[in-house]
Amino acid sequence: MKSKFIIGLVFISSIAFAQNTRKEQWQSDLALYQQALESNHIDLYHQIDKPSFESKLNTISESIEELSDWEVALKLMRLTRKIGDGHTAVSFANWQTPTFPISVKKISNKWRVVKVSTDKKELLGARLESIDGINIDEIERKLSNVAQYVENSHSEVVRIGNYMPISELLYALKITQSSQEAVFGLVTAEGKKLSLTLKALLNSEIAQQRFEHLSIHSSAVEKPKNTDFDYLWYTNIEDTKATYIRFDNYPSFEEMVGFVEKLIEFTTQNQSQQLIIDLRNNGGGDLYIGLVLANALNLVDSIDWKNGVYVLTSGVTFSAGASNAALFRQLLNAQVVGTPTGSNPTGYQDMGEFVLPNSKLRITYSKRLFRIQEVITEGVQPDKLIKHDWESYSLGVDNVLNEVIEKLTQPHES
Repeated sequence: MKSKFIIGLVFISSIAFAQNTRKEQWQSDLALYQQALESNHIDLYHQIDKPSFESKLNTISESIEELSDWEVALKLMRLTRKIGDGHTAVSFANWQTPTFPISVKKISNKWRVVKVSTDKKELLGARLESIDGINIDEIERKLSNVAQYVENSHSEVVRIGNYMPISELLYALKITQSSQEAVFGLVTAEGKKLSLTLKALLNSEIAQQRFEHLSIHSSAVEKPKNTDFDYLWYTNIEDTKATYIRFDNYPSFEEMVGFVEKLIEFTTQNQSQQLIIDLRNNGGGDLYIGLVLANALNLVDSIDWKNGVYVLTSGVTFSAGASNAALFRQLLNAQVVGTPTGSNPTGYQDMGEFVLPNSKLRITYSKRLFRIQEVITEGVQPDKLIKHDWESYSLGVDNVLNEVIEKLTQPHES
């Protein structure tokens, strides 16, 4: 009897020790979180004062035993948002993040299914109205408080859509009743309401799935078959003297130099008179590499430099993408068309990072302050606001690009 009692005590104490170890590990990470941000961020307390920051961090530290790891991370995400710049964030890049096999996007103020497994392709375009009975407006509100890499309302909507399929995140926010599966309330194009039960999948399982996407394009723009990059390419626009440049991501400096050499030759041979530089899917990189493109284009004398250059932007356009949009307006006399960018042209940028050793959370921070516009605006504001409309989007038509192409053929006032 005595030996059993002793064994029981050893067992109980080992559990307590393990719990204390987890708490100590998190507390060590939280202390490093503050120390590293103070050492590396250009101006950590530009929006939240240090006493308030430390008070909120201490509250998290004291409640660790009551919280799951995801709940601790959520509280840290809320605090990080209060730092107030889109490059200072908590990333799950090193965490296992099971996700539901569905993607949604807000189009014409409705959340629409834009990606789903092939066996459910008839659901593409359906409206998402609830998850596990929680209304989509409430889901959006809850996610808006924790979404990272948010600099304004435009990037906030984008990030909410990115987070909506992450099962553990939804569960920690008490949106779903389980982290393993959830019921998505949808309304089809015909107005039929249905409930779709989805199981959360690991990244490796997602990779084995076949998906259908709802994508848009312009019939006047055809991607060349042989391009050096999938994310950076150019082509003629049908029935015009214009060149379309798709710029989604940044290559290395040397690769960009090689790219622009071919681009100069292409535009010169075709005597291109107009340019459309599409930055709508450009989430950032090295803005100085983007300036290599601007420098090269400036050498093409056939371009109508008064009225012929357009830059397309959206809420996805972030960081260097937004900075390049603002700079192209200045350096290339470009007209910015589309919707405002997800980050601001004047603000804290240029991202650094470190990893918390125990939790493995990746923390990013701002190293520089850029003043690309004298007037501070919420995103780069377009000269002409054009939004995607659902009627066109549902048919796979890029109404934004088509409207700009139509403008190319119209005479300009002298």
